[in-house]
Amino acid sequence: MPSEPVDKIVREMESALANLRERSQLREFAQLNGVNFSSNDYLGLAEDSRLKLAVLEAVGKSVRVGGTGSRLLSGHDQVWNELEEEFAAFAGTEAALYFSSGYAANIGLLTAVLGKDDVVFSDALNHASLIDGIRLSGARRVIYPHLDLNVLEKELRARQRERCRKIIVTESVFSMDGGIVDLRAIQNLAAQFSASLIVDEAHATAVHGPGGAGMVAQAGLTEEVLAVVHTCGKALASAGGFVCGAKVLREFLINHARTLIFSTAMPAYIAGQIRSALRFANGMDAERKLLLDRSNLLATELNAAGCRTPGGHSQIIPVILGSNEDAVSAAKVLQEQGFAVRAIRPPTVPVGSARLRLSLTTRITNQHLTALLAALNSWRTSRMSVALAGHA
Repeated sequence: MPSEPVDKIVREMESALANLRERSQLREFAQLNGVNFSSNDYLGLAEDSRLKLAVLEAVGKSVRVGGTGSRLLSGHDQVWNELEEEFAAFAGTEAALYFSSGYAANIGLLTAVLGKDDVVFSDALNHASLIDGIRLSGARRVIYPHLDLNVLEKELRARQRERCRKIIVTESVFSMDGGIVDLRAIQNLAAQFSASLIVDEAHATAVHGPGGAGMVAQAGLTEEVLAVVHTCGKALASAGGFVCGAKVLREFLINHARTLIFSTAMPAYIAGQIRSALRFANGMDAERKLLLDRSNLLATELNAAGCRTPGGHSQIIPVILGSNEDAVSAAKVLQEQGFAVRAIRPPTVPVGSARLRLSLTTRITNQHLTALLAALNSWRTSRMSVALAGHA
């Protein structure tokens, strides 16, 4: 029998889960089948036979298949230095440092670099890893409305005379709405108000910019920003993430980033997988163009059909439905029609903006887009019929 304190906590958890269930916000694991519109495997490398063979080769060459300890203890291997140098060249920065996940990279970077006397200006739709890193750092937070550079300028101006470090933190391509930030405009504000810029390129890595090097490289800002974070678990079909920047930043993080210092190193063969994926991705300009062309086509067709699809010209297209119930209902219908689509609900997105997040990859064809549009229009027609009947 559980003790009374344990029993009390269990009842509280059951109540919290019941509340989520009532609001159609309960999350569950489920393997989706069908045409995958939920994948971050933007270049299709996760199913690429070349990458599979490269992984097998990397495993065969590895002395061990476990990390054995942190990189500062027994887990370091020269292959990580070689990969970090290669990735820095890809990103256009002096140096790069590998972390076991993009989440760990953001937490490690922000908690190491920021302090309680700093002021951080953060986009309202920044990823949870950025939000958590800022919170854990103890820095003062200023949250500005999504992509609203007028408000950002106002907030920077209001603190212009404060003698503290000011850091702007933003994604380049936003994960839930596909919006693309104007990095040149933000960096101009940073320069005007003596601030520094940190950019998370998670959904831009290998998809946007010259050779897939990201939006910072495309804007020509690699030497001006404080740090750029690239992840490997999306378009590079691998694992982990890199913080890219100056050599002194890399050395500082090796000595201060707790998510690196106190984490067991990834097995060395993962470095071989990332290196191969990076090299394949470098030669996929045609695939990148095709992906973004199809994304623009789908967004245009959705808008013409009357759907709410805010965002930028990226491979991520949100279809805003508003209520949790509508998002769940639409996702269920699309899944029944053979599409792997998930409903995205609060707290992942703001209340009242539940949506379908359509994430395109190079494995999705024009025929798939046509079929998806037909299925979604069918759901919308059915939903409007139900609503009209309810008002009759």
